[in-house]
Amino acid sequence: MRLSGRALRLTVYLGEDDTWHHQPLYHEIVRRARDAGLAGASVLRGIEGYGASSLIHTSRLLSLSEDLPVAVVIVDEEDRVRRFLPQLDELIEEGLVTLDEVEVVRYTGRQAP
Repeated sequence: MRLSGRALRLTVYLGEDDTWHHQPLYHEIVRRARDAGLAGASVLRGIEGYGASSLIHTSRLLSLSEDLPVAVVIVDEEDRVRRFLPQLDELIEEGLVTLDEVEVVRYTGRQAP
């Protein structure tokens, strides 16, 4: 797949402990993105944050919170990302989903063995 120029970045913010059928929710989002043929997805784990509940989740040693913030980031052509959005409606009960226009400067995969 070749990707360059204008694209759309989809970012899903959720908690590390959020699940889908007893598996991490971020894993299900990545799996579905791959199955949908999107260019790629990355899961980024935060060290501290809060959301709508205003409860701070942190990785500090003395904190009782373990539900750290997670962001799933997907970049692809706008129409492909927008076709994927209904899948998120099915998966996400709590969280934040954002879309940003981006410019892809370089997108290169590894050579197949």
